[in-house]
Amino acid sequence: MDKLRKPTEFADMDAIEQMIRESSLPKNTMSYQIMNKIGDSPLSRRTSIRKPSVVKRTVLAAAATAIIGAGVIGTGFVSPVMADALKKVPMIGMLFKDTSEQALQAAIDQGIVSEPNLSVTHDGITLTVADVLYDGTRLSIILERTGVDLKGTASPYIKEGTHFIGDPDDEFVKSRMIPEKDQEKGYIETPTILVNGQKVESGEALYGDQAILDNTYIIEYSKDLNLPDQFDLTVQANVTGVKETFEFNVPVKVENKSLVLQPNATKSDGQFTYTVKEMELSPVSTRLVLDSKGPVPVSPEQTGDYSASMVYYEIVDDQGNVLTPSRFEYFHSKPKTEYHIDQLYSPLNDTPKSITIKPFTLTVHQKDWSVVGQDKDSLGDKTYLKDLELTIPVRQ
Repeated sequence: MDKLRKPTEFADMDAIEQMIRESSLPKNTMSYQIMNKIGDSPLSRRTSIRKPSVVKRTVLAAAATAIIGAGVIGTGFVSPVMADALKKVPMIGMLFKDTSEQALQAAIDQGIVSEPNLSVTHDGITLTVADVLYDGTRLSIILERTGVDLKGTASPYIKEGTHFIGDPDDEFVKSRMIPEKDQEKGYIETPTILVNGQKVESGEALYGDQAILDNTYIIEYSKDLNLPDQFDLTVQANVTGVKETFEFNVPVKVENKSLVLQPNATKSDGQFTYTVKEMELSPVSTRLVLDSKGPVPVSPEQTGDYSASMVYYEIVDDQGNVLTPSRFEYFHSKPKTEYHIDQLYSPLNDTPKSITIKPFTLTVHQKDWSVVGQDKDSLGDKTYLKDLELTIPVRQ
């Protein structure tokens, strides 16, 4: 990716609700249980994720953000070919598959990915800032924990004084409202992240366990980040059963951030229209930002007991390589007629001459919104909307 050159706290409750609902979650996960409880509360549904300054902290928000990372962050895996390289910087393997050695080396050379390996020990527990990733698009931090043998790293407890929606006597809520003195020692509470002494603001923040590596906790800020190329990063984390705060100071300096394309290219079939507003290409990720409007196109198979999902977007480079989304969000209701998409994908191996956007839908059962053809190896049966394909040139 060396051809790329430098160009000129929480989500609110309804956004968290949508984020978890639209993610593919096994029924035995904590996320699924949380959604059952959310379903009992009269929460509104909106598509936007608001800034932390307008957030109301709720008991369900606290619980959801504590575990949401494991549910929606990673679809990638460490491939055998890249295993040795990714051991050095596990962040890449966690977030994406298909990351090439060239892209990994470029990320390290440009300061996008670093290994601070800063450790602090309090009361027998050690936290280490293992990896930091910042490419101008998102800020991701990996914490590693040692000194305690617990299943999971994110605190399952609800902090005293947290505002909540719903019945405080609900068994689900009560089971997590444990006094601090009775909490099991060693769980990481939601950290505070500062840049040059100011709390980070972002359109979306994820915190929680990382399913690929044990004793690992991930923090990720993405969307609407406005950070400089060089800054002082401060991580402040508290651990249940430990009085002292774990604090780390990490200098971050990025050389050559992502290449930004703003094509404002539109494609329409007469009813459904979408416009690609922006694409950002970096050695570690590809971001697609677009707006769509209109009813979702429906195939003959998507009638009667079946329906079309919202429109999803596949990205393919000029060599036919398909990029992998960092997460795949399922909807569990009738598709809306307007969407703002801001999605991360795996990186391109080289700067291509062009990128093609291939819209598609999934076929779902209207009775329960389950996806036709979905299994552990497949997102479901895709219906490609060939009339809506759009090719965007990349200036080099």
